[in-house]
Amino acid sequence: MADSEAARAEIPIQSAAGDETLRQRVLFARVAVVGTFLAVWQGAVSFGLIDSFWVSSPVLVTQELWQEIVSGDLIRNVAITVFEALIAFFVSSALGIAAGLMLARSPFWDEVLAPLVLALNSLPRVALAPLIILWFGIGIVAKVVTAFTLVFFILLVNTLGGAKNVDTDILTIAQLMGASRRDILWKVTLPSALPWIFAGLNIGLTYALLGVIVAEILASNQGIGYVISSGAANFDTAAVFAGLVTLAVVAWLFSAVMRKVEARLLRWKPAVNSA
Repeated sequence: MADSEAARAEIPIQSAAGDETLRQRVLFARVAVVGTFLAVWQGAVSFGLIDSFWVSSPVLVTQELWQEIVSGDLIRNVAITVFEALIAFFVSSALGIAAGLMLARSPFWDEVLAPLVLALNSLPRVALAPLIILWFGIGIVAKVVTAFTLVFFILLVNTLGGAKNVDTDILTIAQLMGASRRDILWKVTLPSALPWIFAGLNIGLTYALLGVIVAEILASNQGIGYVISSGAANFDTAAVFAGLVTLAVVAWLFSAVMRKVEARLLRWKPAVNSA
């Protein structure tokens, strides 16, 4: 009896050790893949197989990033882009979630507006960026509006889909127990739709950054998008890649933070390991 209890106690320890080993192997594999890619890239440039004028090189990109860090331009441009993206994300997410819940509560208006929402969601909103810039100029408003058009419909559609897929048995039990429409909304519909909402938030955060970058590339004098467009205009591929690397790091940090928030708020949901 004592031996069986000891064996059961060892299972969580062995599982934790196995998970740690797996994480170390994954981390090592990631470093190896990135390191190999950078080594091949640098080697191809150093041995003259490709011209650094067209693709730059890891060394030149690193030098460019260091110069921008020392001058303070990198931090300033990152701060501007992140600020604009977060404004667009929070505003569009709040309105998109609210609109989705409202349509879920009103089947009539959901049926009326469904074709319009589908049509607007199908539009390539990035193509509207030049028109938005024409209307709002090159300031922060144009960038926020461009990102808003991308994120709002993602949250609207996801929230509406989640609210429509609430377990009918739970709804029936809540109604039999005398729950009001408000109680059902806040205590049944919204919690059940949270996985759908967070799926939309994960995508929406990336698209908010994308919308701001597109607007900055088209017409701006600051931000990561401006760094990329300015480098391309001056045939400075090192500056372009420096901007892209910075953008990738910011996008990864956004995703990591969102995953942490989701894991904390959805502790009841089975965890899914991801990058």
